[in-house]
Amino acid sequence: MADLLWDEVSSCFDPDVMGSLADMRVLGASVQDWEAVLDLVAEKGWKCQYSDGETVLRLPRAEAVLGRPADAECPNLRVWPTADVLAIFRFCADDEVDFDVDLRELQGQDRLDVFCGFLREIGRRLNKPVLMDPEGHDGHPVLGFDVEADRVVLLAAP
Repeated sequence: MADLLWDEVSSCFDPDVMGSLADMRVLGASVQDWEAVLDLVAEKGWKCQYSDGETVLRLPRAEAVLGRPADAECPNLRVWPTADVLAIFRFCADDEVDFDVDLRELQGQDRLDVFCGFLREIGRRLNKPVLMDPEGHDGHPVLGFDVEADRVVLLAAP
């Protein structure tokens, strides 16, 4: 059974309402949580690409990425849980797993199911909520993985 039904949550995926790139976050994270996410990407065999600026590099350990100098450019990791769904992780801070998803790629029930599955995998691995905020509106989650419910739930209307 689907976590969410497209007809009930489609407004949460409307780029005109939410912005094109929804902000995803896991609060109260640690370097170990970041490493768990990297391990999950490898275990699942999700296609990924790590880059620091314009340079594509081999994916380092989370501790090395997060231990870079404060004035260094923020590297990112592009992860494709499926060929047509992309999540872009940004290594901005060790206490928050931060990534974006393009809502234009998440239209319809099939893509919603992929997205919910991706959030469930991360949330279960970290045993923490994974929240989705409208672009640029951190702190106002509209949906997310709920640890207690063990599924993605609607949290608020967009």
